[in-house]
Amino acid sequence: MPRLIAGPPPAAPVDVDALVDHCESAAFDPRDRESLAAAAPMLRALAANRHFLADMAMAELKTRCAGQRRDNPYSAQVMLLRPPRGKYVLRAAFWPSARDHVMRAKGAAAFLYHVPHDHGFDFLTVGYLGPGYWSDYYEHDGTLLGLPGEKAALRHVESSALCEGRVLLYRAHRDIHVQRPPARMSISLNILTSLPDQGWRRQYRFDLENGCVAECMTISSAQMLLELAVETGMAEGIDLARHFARLHPDDAMRLTAWRALAPDAPDAAADHWEEGARNGSALVRAASAKALKLIENGPG
Repeated sequence: MPRLIAGPPPAAPVDVDALVDHCESAAFDPRDRESLAAAAPMLRALAANRHFLADMAMAELKTRCAGQRRDNPYSAQVMLLRPPRGKYVLRAAFWPSARDHVMRAKGAAAFLYHVPHDHGFDFLTVGYLGPGYWSDYYEHDGTLLGLPGEKAALRHVESSALCEGRVLLYRAHRDIHVQRPPARMSISLNILTSLPDQGWRRQYRFDLENGCVAECMTISSAQMLLELAVETGMAEGIDLARHFARLHPDDAMRLTAWRALAPDAPDAAADHWEEGARNGSALVRAASAKALKLIENGPG
């Protein structure tokens, strides 16, 4: 499960500027999980500041949320504490209860409640306000290819709430949780890693009953554009897909390209997937083996 980072109450609250100063210092490197964990006292001290978030919310409302509309790539569930700096993101996340109007209007799925999922990045979180969402925590060994139906060897660890002052470090592609709505509206504060390859990092939904990957929840815009280029039949797009299928550094893009190039005719498709079974990407090889099995077994 996420690593619990215990510590004494802060000597004094800090403001967002102080947290930003720490994150901009040489002491903080979001690529290093231990460095991220070492920011826990500063995040806990910000959580001890009981007025800063309300003050920020009021300031945004007075400008019709101009800053959030300009800089915030997330949903209305998230309020950025500062515009993204390239290597990390500081944000507040709102967690409505089942009784709140927004939950009745949008439904639980809008907040990923009851959806077993992991994250494609490490992040540090603290309960800021309210009893906090409940999570059933699971973990796996981090060796997944990410193919739907792939066994994940999930292990249940515990169930607990992100209460006020509790600090957790979530590990990318290791920690899985099933969140449940809190008893009343709650807020968490987060430091998220945001690295150059962030757009290629995948997040998965899991099937707990069968102990496997259910689906990849993320897709890059480049994957969608490549599918479009191949679908239009452009020679340049097909050549690019062939190149990506062989040499792209991201396995998901390789698989997107190989799937886009798959012919419709059964015989040609079998040859295509047999070639894919020799691809340099383990994900493409696994997907090709699965496709070949479906062809061999027939539609029934």
